[in-house]
Amino acid sequence: MDKNVILRKVDHTLLLQPSTWKEIKVICDDAIAYNTASVCIPPCFVKQAKEYMGDKMAVCTVIGFPNGSHTTACKEFETKDALANGADEIDMVINIGALRAKDYDYVLNEMKALKAICGDKILKVIIETCLLTEEEKIKMCELVTASGADYIKTSTGFSTAGATFDDIALFAKHIGPSVKIKAAGGISSFDDAEKFISLGADRLGTSRLVKIMKAENASDSTY
Repeated sequence: MDKNVILRKVDHTLLLQPSTWKEIKVICDDAIAYNTASVCIPPCFVKQAKEYMGDKMAVCTVIGFPNGSHTTACKEFETKDALANGADEIDMVINIGALRAKDYDYVLNEMKALKAICGDKILKVIIETCLLTEEEKIKMCELVTASGADYIKTSTGFSTAGATFDDIALFAKHIGPSVKIKAAGGISSFDDAEKFISLGADRLGTSRLVKIMKAENASDSTY
C-alpha cells in the first residue's frame, strides 16, 4: 500500500503532558504537509490549532482522558467546550470500571449523550483494550454500535499496551456496519499500519509514521 494512502488514515497525535504550543504547532504543520486525516491534540490547544490551521486540517481532541473515570456531566462539558473551540472530532474514553461492573446502561447512555452533543461531528470511543477481557471487548462492540458513535478505538496510549492485530480482527467481526475502527498505541512502522488497515482499521492513532516519512525525506535530500 502506498505510504501516502496510509498517511491519509492517520490521526497525527501528540498528547504527552509536557507538550507545548510550539510542539503542537509542529504537529499541525506536519499533518498539513503529509495530508493526514487529523491532528489529535489535548483540549487546551484546540482553539489555537483551529485558528492556526483553519480548514486545512481536522482537529481531534480527547475527552475523559486518559482514565475515563470523569463523570458523564464532566465529559459532556468537555465535549461542548472542545466543539465550541473548533474541534472537528472527539475521542472519548469510556468508564472502564462501569463496563467491568457490567453497568452497561451507564456506558451506553454516556456514549449516547456525547454523540448527541457531537451531532454530525465524529465521535470515537476509546475502550482501552489492554484492560479488558475478550468478552468485554465484544460487549463494547455491541454497545458502541447501539450508541450511534462513529468509531471504536483500541487505546489511549497511556495504559499497559496499545493496539494489537487480534483486537482489530475481533472488532471487525463484532461491530455493526455503521461503526469504523481506529487502532491506536504502539503503531511504529508502515508495515504494521498496513496490517492494521488490512484487518479493518480505518484510522490509525500515531505520530511515528509522519516521523518516519520526515526522516526518509531528509535522507533523500542529502543525495
